[in-house]
Amino acid sequence: MENIQEAPKFSTKMRLNWAMASFGGALISGIYAALLPIFYIDYLGLVENAAVIYWVQIIYVLVNAFNDPIFGIMSDRSKAKKGRRIPFMRYTAPFLALTFILIWFSPDSSSGEWIVFLWMVITTCLYDTAYTIIFLVYSALLPEVTENEQERTGLQVYASFLSLIGMVLGFIIPDMFRNQSRFLLLMSMIGVGIVGAALIMYTTYKFKERPEFTKVDKPLGFFDALKFTFKNRSFLSLVAANFMGILIQSLILGSLFYLADYILQESTLTLLIFVFLPLIIGIWITPKLIKKWGVVRSDQILLLIGGTGLILLFFIIGLESNIMIYIFLAIAGFGFVGPLIFTNVMFAQVADEDELKTGVRREAAFFGINALLTKPAQSLAIVIPTMLLDLSNFIPHALGQPPVLPQPAEAIFAIRLFISLIPGIALILAAFILQLYPIKGNYWDKIQKDILILHDQKHKKLKELER
Repeated sequence: MENIQEAPKFSTKMRLNWAMASFGGALISGIYAALLPIFYIDYLGLVENAAVIYWVQIIYVLVNAFNDPIFGIMSDRSKAKKGRRIPFMRYTAPFLALTFILIWFSPDSSSGEWIVFLWMVITTCLYDTAYTIIFLVYSALLPEVTENEQERTGLQVYASFLSLIGMVLGFIIPDMFRNQSRFLLLMSMIGVGIVGAALIMYTTYKFKERPEFTKVDKPLGFFDALKFTFKNRSFLSLVAANFMGILIQSLILGSLFYLADYILQESTLTLLIFVFLPLIIGIWITPKLIKKWGVVRSDQILLLIGGTGLILLFFIIGLESNIMIYIFLAIAGFGFVGPLIFTNVMFAQVADEDELKTGVRREAAFFGINALLTKPAQSLAIVIPTMLLDLSNFIPHALGQPPVLPQPAEAIFAIRLFISLIPGIALILAAFILQLYPIKGNYWDKIQKDILILHDQKHKKLKELER
């Protein structure tokens, strides 16, 4: 073992460089997740044409169900001289900015529902394709840059921290302009798109790929890649839990404006503090949790905490004391740390286990199939509020106008459901699903030792090929 190369380690500066892409992506995706539901339901007046949103989401899922695994397997099989990950990120970033900006230039329902329908389908599908390419390969790059779990966690902690800052700004920026004028909102979206893309590109110039995985590995065929992926128990159990995590994240982000406007009738900024401050604090606690309980158990504990906070929130909304709403939101926010930090770390474990079985590193295939299976969660996060509000006689308001108050009692009940009870149950289900995840304890210790030996063999073979 003394001749085995140690896994790469990174300074604080390099961790920050790594996190810049996450920050840029969160600026864009945070606004997309938070603003899109209320933008289409309220501001474009589509609550009265809910079928438009349903059909957009059906097409969105179908189109994007296939681009994720296709681009993932393409990245794994790429033999490009500049690498199989970084070029995808770098050259897709400007396209991400453009498609993100175009979404907010959608005409409203007065222009005709077919025009809105076509605009929504085209822009959201193109946006998601660009976002998928970038952050699929960004996620796949994490396990490749180092085999050390502490280093992987360190990179993920910094990425998650700046991602949270980006998500907070994703609320603050549109909240500054959404009730003023559409022109100011559009100008802010242009700025966010440009800055976000620039930060993503910055990271690609600070990291280099490890060539042994491109030059030594012989990629699996397309169907073999699918077969080995769908036979992987570790992967399937993790994806099932991740589906719940994505559903919750999307539901909560898209619902905070409703909670602020129609329940608390206060600034969204106060809600952000109580949700994101516990998240930010919790991020820096996760390395200590891993040392004590390991990755999987730590994730389960945090999921249960978050789910409990949300379910209690359901019963407290509507009572006189708003302070209890903030307290339970804070408890839920702390629990959200689990899926935020540990999911990508566990996908790295899955990739390590799979490489020992197949001889090939193929993180992008796993992230691509994961996106294929979890993409419907993002659509559900839009469909669920739309359906509930449509059934509850909710009264929308135009962009730049104050919320319509009071709302019918059934509309308030619908908001309570999709902001608290539904995501709370999903978080608890995710914790129980992870009982099926096998990579832990002595088995994980053995994988860590064996993967270093395998990578050392590949590094030596690369040296032979270069002579």
